[in-house]
Amino acid sequence: MGLRAAAVCMLSSKRFWLWEIAGILIYGIPVAIRFATSSVVIPILNFPGHWIGPFIPGNLLEKVIVNSFFPGGAGAVAGEIFMNTHRGTIAKGKWLYGSRLLGAFAQTAAWSAFQFFGYTLFIMGPYGSNIFEHPVVFPINFVLGGFSIFTPTILGILKVQLSTGSQRLKLAIEGKHSEPRLAL
Repeated sequence: MGLRAAAVCMLSSKRFWLWEIAGILIYGIPVAIRFATSSVVIPILNFPGHWIGPFIPGNLLEKVIVNSFFPGGAGAVAGEIFMNTHRGTIAKGKWLYGSRLLGAFAQTAAWSAFQFFGYTLFIMGPYGSNIFEHPVVFPINFVLGGFSIFTPTILGILKVQLSTGSQRLKLAIEGKHSEPRLAL
C-alpha cells in the first residue's frame, strides 16, 4: 500500500485515536494540576526534586510516566499501524519495535517542534514561568520516546493478566455458589 493510503488507514484506526486521545489526557493531567495549584511543583511527581545536570529536569518521574503515553507511546502505536498497513503484514519482532521506534521518534519530534514554537512565544502560566517546555529537556524526551515503544506491549500483558484474573475470580465465585448445599 502507498504512503498516502497507509496514512489514511492510520488516521481512520480506532486504536490510533484511542492512544492519541488517552495520551493527550494523561499528558494534560499534570498541566491541569499546575494551573489549578499555581505551582510548578507537583509533590508526588516531583522526583528527584532538583535538576540533574543541564538536561534532566527535577520532575523526571512525571516525564517518565507521561512520555511513556504521549508523545512516545501514542507515536509508537501510530508507527506500528502505519507500517502494518504500508507493508500489508502484521509486524513482529524487530519490525514491530522498529516501526514503533520510528513512530515514537516522529511524534516526539513533532511535539518538540510544537513545544519549541510555543516556548518562543513566552506565554506565562499562573505559576510564573513559561507554560511550554524549555528546549534543554528535548533530548530526554527522545530517550523516553525510545523506551516508550514497550508501553503498548506492557499494557497488553497487563490487560491479559487482568482479564485472566477476573475470569478466574468469576469462576471461583460461581463455583462456590453453584455447589449444592446439604441439609443437616
